Amino acid sequence: MPEFRYHDIYKLSIEDVLKRLEAATGGLSTDEARQRLSHFGPNVLAEPDRYSLLRGLLCHFTHFLAVLLWIAAGLAFAADFMRPDEGMATLGWAILGVIVINAVFAFLQEYKAERAVQALHRLLPDKAWVTRGGQSVEIARSEIVPGDVLILEEGERVPADARLIEATGMRVDNAALTGESQPKRRTAEPVEDGHWLDMPNLVFAGTTILSGHGRAVVFAAGMRSEFGKIANLTTSVVTSLSPLQKEIITVTRIVAAISLAMGAAFFGIGMWTGLGFWISAIFGIGIIVANVPEGLLPTVTLALAMSSQRMAKRHALIKHLSSVETLGCTTVICTDKTGTLTENRMKVDRFSADGLVIEAREGCFFTRGRVISTADADQWQSFFDALLHCHNAKRVRRSDGRFVVTGDPTEVALLEFAVEHGLAHRPPLRRMGELAFDADRKRMSTLHWSEGRLVAFTKGAPESVLTLCTRTLVHGDAVTMTPDERTRILNQSRTFAEQAYRVLAVAMRDVAHQPEHIEVETIEEDLTFLGLVAMMDPPHREVPDAIVKCRKAGVRVIMITGDHPLTALAIARKIGLVPEQALQQPTGFVPVIEGSQLDGMSEEHLRQLLTPSRPGEPDPVFARMAPRHKMRVVSTLKEMSEVVAVTGDGVNDAPALKKADIGVAMGIAGTDVAKETADIILLDDNFATIVSAIEEGRAVYENIRKFTSYILASNVPEIIPFLGYGFIGMPLALTIPQVLAVDLGTDMIPALGLGTERPVADIMDIPPRPRTERLLNLPLLLRAYLFLGLVEAAVAMGGFFLYLYSQGWTWGTPLSWSSPLYKEATTVTFAGIVFAQIANVFACRSDRLTAARLGWFTNPLILWGIATELTILALITYTPMGNDIFRTSPLPVWIFGPLALGALVLLLAEEGRKIIANRLHRRHNVGIAHEASSS
Repeated sequence: MPEFRYHDIYKLSIEDVLKRLEAATGGLSTDEARQRLSHFGPNVLAEPDRYSLLRGLLCHFTHFLAVLLWIAAGLAFAADFMRPDEGMATLGWAILGVIVINAVFAFLQEYKAERAVQALHRLLPDKAWVTRGGQSVEIARSEIVPGDVLILEEGERVPADARLIEATGMRVDNAALTGESQPKRRTAEPVEDGHWLDMPNLVFAGTTILSGHGRAVVFAAGMRSEFGKIANLTTSVVTSLSPLQKEIITVTRIVAAISLAMGAAFFGIGMWTGLGFWISAIFGIGIIVANVPEGLLPTVTLALAMSSQRMAKRHALIKHLSSVETLGCTTVICTDKTGTLTENRMKVDRFSADGLVIEAREGCFFTRGRVISTADADQWQSFFDALLHCHNAKRVRRSDGRFVVTGDPTEVALLEFAVEHGLAHRPPLRRMGELAFDADRKRMSTLHWSEGRLVAFTKGAPESVLTLCTRTLVHGDAVTMTPDERTRILNQSRTFAEQAYRVLAVAMRDVAHQPEHIEVETIEEDLTFLGLVAMMDPPHREVPDAIVKCRKAGVRVIMITGDHPLTALAIARKIGLVPEQALQQPTGFVPVIEGSQLDGMSEEHLRQLLTPSRPGEPDPVFARMAPRHKMRVVSTLKEMSEVVAVTGDGVNDAPALKKADIGVAMGIAGTDVAKETADIILLDDNFATIVSAIEEGRAVYENIRKFTSYILASNVPEIIPFLGYGFIGMPLALTIPQVLAVDLGTDMIPALGLGTERPVADIMDIPPRPRTERLLNLPLLLRAYLFLGLVEAAVAMGGFFLYLYSQGWTWGTPLSWSSPLYKEATTVTFAGIVFAQIANVFACRSDRLTAARLGWFTNPLILWGIATELTILALITYTPMGNDIFRTSPLPVWIFGPLALGALVLLLAEEGRKIIANRLHRRHNVGIAHEASSS
């Protein structure tokens, strides 16, 4: 059986459609349907490879850092096997605990259920009515084949792509495919041209029949349908690692490589100098463990989790933790229009009456900059009565007692306008009849009983209604409509339309007596024109300010919508995305690119279009975009090294959401597919929330740097005891369990405190960090290792030797590892690192601002962290269990005085460094400004 061609099926007559698809109005026979099912396959979406829980978990046990720790644990157990009494097994189990902690944290937080296709399944109906062998039968959706005749009724979801052969009053909601919720009228008549998804005689799988009924013959099902193509696009996109994930991998590889190299080198040096295997093994393992920041990954994960909780309070739900930081380095936001920039509901914005254009804002009327009084508004009571009665929208009381308006979005907007402006205070007029809207007349009329007379109200397309008007209402009086007045009204209507408003004309007439039959000829004639109504889906109130913030932050915003180009450009102008002039001369200021143009555009041309020629230049507006177009724009931006965030709410957005560096779905209007595919869900469907999330993301990256400096600084006083032990034969000043006590005990809570620092005031006034900028850059490493770390080492080693000499020890005197003096001395080293880290946590809160300027008590979690640090130190030092596990011993109180003094020296040294650095920075800026002014 050959494949059916359907690319031009919208052009064919009903007879030619049935001939092309080898079908009949009575449907396929049972045998023919069985053959086609065998040939085309079932009407289902292909299942992707399922995410394996076991494979995902194993990945976190086998990455580079984990392998390094496995090796260290193996060496510890090997050493314990050779020397069972030295406690190396405890070290081995501690390292295994580190591996498990890292793996469990990462797995629980990063586990991602790939349910996008399952969500697509839920959008498609399980059963459908078709005509088979001349009989109406209900069959499983999976059994539908090309050539089947679907029976479509109001409220049903379409099970496959089909061409209409009958349609009565049918309107469909294509939001699942296009993202635009505007109801579309459908007809069975052939058409010559148009946008594929907007063809008036086609219906598509996953869309909904809002009203009417009809029959349609299937031309594409399963993965061949438009729905299937989107599912295929979504599942074929390979997700890449986030910038933060890549940075963490780079950091761990660098640290791991250094650790392994140093551990192996010092093990070899120890063996070569005759220290023996046991001492050399401790030497090498100690270097490895001291170098590896075991607590870094859990701390990063916890900091991101806490940040995601703060973002939830700002209406952004984080699904994948690394997305928090990715937002911080976002350079481009590709945003949908409907429901993201706009409210996703029609609203009356202004109307024209008596030759005036009146704006409706916050329950008041304005014209020419002044507020219109209630008395002046009374002259338009007939106009308001028409808006209040000429529709079929209904006010429905919900279970919570509140009223909501339901019905056609346009009519809902009219009724909400009347209620909002207090126009519905009078009892409604009794309806006596109705002439329903139809596509030929492009208007509707209702007949009402009002104060002893019959009144007809008519609303519809201006060009349709105005031809029936012979009079117009001026200051409450009906006067004859002149040709000039008719022209003026039509010009005003065009002006509204060019500003992307949906325009309705409203008229009325008195009816002398109740007609036997309500017909167009007896009602819709000799009308009195009342006014024009201009409606649009308005932008969220916060969006213009959010666009300004994005510009200041160096983040470009590109609108990509399935809507009409003129509508897209008008909204872009209204929110400040493009200049005011762009609406009058769009080609001269902002290019508006349609999907059909993008199809014929070369990759080089698209790159040029997406590259601003100068800072602040508006980006193009993309309209009439299909899913593949949106994904192409996103892919090109990523190839240009941009960090791309994409917003969306429909099934059509799913491929681009998955392709983006960060996908942002709408929580209220978003489909299941969009929410499952996205990384972040906006709980209030507001673009401004994204800007708040970007601010939080930037703060997260800076905070990760802060606690990375904090954690790495303690590595130096952990490494130096092993270097001294191996090279100059001094007693080992720190045991490996004590190293782990610092990395996974005392350091954790203060590091988390640094992860919760608030954003600095100017964080949204600087451009995003470039992709090339490293988390571990040279200034950070120099400050952590060669400044803070060396001062900490001096404090810890100074305390170690001070205590030994105070107890009568002299250099060269053998010191047994089991002696009370040795345990007390190593405990002093451990306490010295803890005290130095207390000072260091205040030093690392900023690399520019002094601790005094930041305030000592402005971050409660840091204070809790310090209290926790001191508690852990006390438990390890003064409890029998702590002494046994960490080989420590109680200390006299006097030794804490010198350690506290050393910590104070570290803090003062760092504060002095900041003051000097800030002065040099200011001098540099003054010099640049002077050069600029001179030139």
